[in-house]
Amino acid sequence: MRQRILLIEDNNDIRENTAEILELSNYIVDTAENGKVGVEKAMSNKPDLIICDIMMPVLDGYGVLHLISKNDELAGIPFIFLTAKSERADLRKGMEMGADDYITKPFTDIELLNAIDSRLKKAGLMKKEYSSDPQGLKEMITEFSKGKTLDDLTNESDENVFRKKQVIYMEGNHPYKLFYVKKGKVKTYISNDDGKTLTTGLFADGDFFGYTALLEGTTYKETAEAIEESTICDIPVEDFQKVLNENTEVTKKMIRLLSNNIAEKEQQLLNIAYNSLRKRVATALMTLQKKYGTEGKEKFSINFSREDLANIAGTATESLIRTLSDFKSEKLIDIQGSNITILNEKKLEGMLN
Repeated sequence: MRQRILLIEDNNDIRENTAEILELSNYIVDTAENGKVGVEKAMSNKPDLIICDIMMPVLDGYGVLHLISKNDELAGIPFIFLTAKSERADLRKGMEMGADDYITKPFTDIELLNAIDSRLKKAGLMKKEYSSDPQGLKEMITEFSKGKTLDDLTNESDENVFRKKQVIYMEGNHPYKLFYVKKGKVKTYISNDDGKTLTTGLFADGDFFGYTALLEGTTYKETAEAIEESTICDIPVEDFQKVLNENTEVTKKMIRLLSNNIAEKEQQLLNIAYNSLRKRVATALMTLQKKYGTEGKEKFSINFSREDLANIAGTATESLIRTLSDFKSEKLIDIQGSNITILNEKKLEGMLN
């Protein structure tokens, strides 16, 4: 789909030549000879990007940017200022008002098109929705980052091997690293004064964890523990924050990601508070299948301790064992020692609806 650009420029030659370059590059181009006409055209035909001169009659570029940013329908459209070299001292004002970029006159075709392409790509990324999980975090920073990505950081970071049930960090600790599962399985959990625990997160190969406390600037609200022997990479908090600080768009997305995580935790608590025991156990089994199952494999087997399963379902171990026995008699699952195989995924999923 062709994208629309609004070009606001009072110099006829510059306006016509620039419009021709953009049209040859397959953009739909609307032009305006002053700021007032430009705002009117933006309101009648919403553009994907605006290029605007600063010094113009009737309404200058600052006025255009102000009116655009105050309009709910137009706010957020990428805005690029055109400025003469002699006007560079005034450029700071425009950037502080919210302009995304600037191009200094005279400019080349390549400079113009590169600036437009960069801003349109960033606008597209801002509209993209990312999953509220570690994979969403990884995709988001990789796409936004101009320099080092999280993959780069993990390749350069230290590796540590944690034994089964070994604690990686504890509730109440201050965060100093971002953790990445290179190989293995990790869980996070919270505990009450009686020692009862609830599993709040499950992580596998390629997942990041421990970032919520880093983003909030607080201590860990949960404990992280290896479910099996796991190789964990740790990224110093300074390196993680540098990636965020150099990409304001990433920071905004991070806030949304954090909000989604909170919503998921709330849903988990509602599930424990109001759902039946059978539904909670079915939810735990399907959660494990989604997290650790192999795509395309007909049957999924779970080799988790009954205590770990109970902590995921939010119930006592004895209650979990009784429910698993019921599921086995109904031929929903098969149990061989500590290994559980899901036989009827469709029926288990049906319990969740």
